Amino acid sequence: MLTIDSITLRVAGRVLLENASAQIPTGGHVGLVGRNGAGKTTLFRAICGEHPTDTGRIALPPRARIGRVAQEAPSGPEALIDVVLAADVERAALMAESATATDPHRIAEIETRLADIGAHSAPARAARILAGLGFDEAAQQRPCSDFSGGWRMRVALAAVLFAEPDLLLLDEPTNYLDLEGTLWLQDYLARYPHTVVIISHDRDLLDQAVDWTLHLGEGRLTLWRGGYSAFERQRAEKQMLDARMKKRQEAQRKHLQAFVDRFRYKATKARQAQSRLKMLERLAPLAVAVNEESVPIVIPAPARLPSPPILALDQVSVGYAPEKPVLRSLDLRIDTDDRIALLGSNGNGKSTLAKLITGRLAPLSGRMTVADKLEIAYFAQHQLDELRPKESPYQHVRTLMPMAAESDVRARTAQIGFSGERADTPVEKLSGGEKARLLLGLATFRKPHLLVLDEPTNHLDVDARDALANAINDFPGAVILISHDRHLIAATVDRLWLVADGTVTNFDGDLDDYRKLVLSRAAGDAAPKQAADKGPSRAEERRSAAERRSAAAPIKKRVTAAEKEIAARETEIAEIDATLANGDIYTRDPAKAAKLSKRRADAATALAAAEEAWLEATAEYEAAISG
Repeated sequence: MLTIDSITLRVAGRVLLENASAQIPTGGHVGLVGRNGAGKTTLFRAICGEHPTDTGRIALPPRARIGRVAQEAPSGPEALIDVVLAADVERAALMAESATATDPHRIAEIETRLADIGAHSAPARAARILAGLGFDEAAQQRPCSDFSGGWRMRVALAAVLFAEPDLLLLDEPTNYLDLEGTLWLQDYLARYPHTVVIISHDRDLLDQAVDWTLHLGEGRLTLWRGGYSAFERQRAEKQMLDARMKKRQEAQRKHLQAFVDRFRYKATKARQAQSRLKMLERLAPLAVAVNEESVPIVIPAPARLPSPPILALDQVSVGYAPEKPVLRSLDLRIDTDDRIALLGSNGNGKSTLAKLITGRLAPLSGRMTVADKLEIAYFAQHQLDELRPKESPYQHVRTLMPMAAESDVRARTAQIGFSGERADTPVEKLSGGEKARLLLGLATFRKPHLLVLDEPTNHLDVDARDALANAINDFPGAVILISHDRHLIAATVDRLWLVADGTVTNFDGDLDDYRKLVLSRAAGDAAPKQAADKGPSRAEERRSAAERRSAAAPIKKRVTAAEKEIAARETEIAEIDATLANGDIYTRDPAKAAKLSKRRADAATALAAAEEAWLEATAEYEAAISG
């Protein structure tokens, strides 16, 4: 169990936590949430002993291993698989010693310990983790120095996951992942066998991979049961109850004060008045937590929308070298109000397609038709480096409005989200989320007809992501979205394009279908293809398919049984959470609350087992029917 006992944390004189306490249960999967700047990363550093606490203590079980993603991404000549294997320090040391040991007794001890820790199956496990994070077998053998910083950070993440520490601390682990890697990581963390605490603003990750939510706000830590959606619901209910209690208390205080004012100097009532005065003194005012207001995001609407299609591609190829196009045979159409998300692993060409659509890349072949006077806005995270660090948001906006009045520039800067002193704050002193907000405001300044967003959420907290979703939904033009945030995609788009195998196709399904596809691919390799001199006839193909379906029927029953088990366990957990959400149960019937908590833990374990069984059976069934 991780125990945080009455700690106070300060940074540059500012109090982040004051007399804060929390207990993280052993094996708990916890989402650490709070506004940007609240102190989440500083708390991680304190847990690791890197930042001192002013008061209180942080305690872990003896010999507990803590794991965090390395601050410096690996960049040496070592192969990726070797970097990940080296993260298990004990295994690496024993393997090295086994190569030189000569004493028979010591050799026996080494081999016994290697067997106990599964050392000989470790390369396969490391390869599975790297594959889940987007590295195929060939990439795993390449040196780290061959990859960009973002891909090397994935290797650092793979290394800490492989090491399986007793306490895994992850700070925004999806920032360097695509949607496919994020979906895999959600599934992996949901089944992680030890304690994990995740700082994240990804609502879907916080619902899928955690069973507790630790909220950091107003200098306090509060542990809530359930994922982020359950936390939001319970917190809103508590705030409502607190507001009602505060209203009742204020009425009681008013009544007591009126009695005291009326009778405190009347001899026959003086004793009663003094009694009520003491009651009034003991009636400490209740504090009601108030949600901080989130500044809305506004995407300005165009004056008019052009006739559809606003952009069409006819047999277009695009890339960075004529002899080696990244995408081929593109036949696509974008209409005035389209909301399209691009799916596909990083490296498959999503950003290349975005550059083609926004005019940053010209077609290598084919025809691209663009509506007359089409205004396109493009937002990508790498553009944050293009902001001028010494200049303020006001100065950035002034550059786009050189002849405008001072009041007009200030008003437009405020519309972007920077009013008062924040408008004159140098960019270098803004948070990552504020820089992203500024960049989005500058990108959409010309009131675009088409908005292309490439990973817009990396520096945004949950509230800002919700504000972005609302802004996209209010925007009347077309939107192309590349994001690893599944919640944002589900909330804003109605079409999915799959970028894979050198082209772009419509994905016939929803995000749940895509998640199943990604996880089923990660669950096991496809059956090897066999070459044949002569293909079978159609009758033979139909007969063979029927035989495969018949042979796979028992596997299909396992898939169905696992699906029923998953549904039953999810229903059970939802019912228990609904009961536990009523805070009165902990005081009214603590024994029942404890029993329900135990039932929920058992149900969550059973759910994880059922999901794993479903993944294995699904992969086996697909392999069986595909032949």
